[in-house]
Amino acid sequence: MALKLHRRCVSCQCVAMRDTFWRIVRVPIADQHSNEDKSNHDQARYQIQLDHGMGRSAYVCQKLECLQIAQKKNRLGRSLRTHIPPEMFEILKSRL
Repeated sequence: MALKLHRRCVSCQCVAMRDTFWRIVRVPIADQHSNEDKSNHDQARYQIQLDHGMGRSAYVCQKLECLQIAQKKNRLGRSLRTHIPPEMFEILKSRL
């Protein structure tokens, strides 16, 4: 029996199959200074990737309305707990 993978859009909250969404992933960057204070969670330690990667992820419908809501209300940033660069939204808009 195949497992069906459903996900929820951070903008419109609709539930659908995972492959109908764009996946945005927050990937940790390897820390070169291991003796620094680990309790300081600096946002610069994360990189945002599309479609692949191991880390915290969020899903957005492949619609302009959902993308605009995600940007305007910072839904992706809150879900991923980091700053989303505006260039990421431009890349997603170019995929439409």
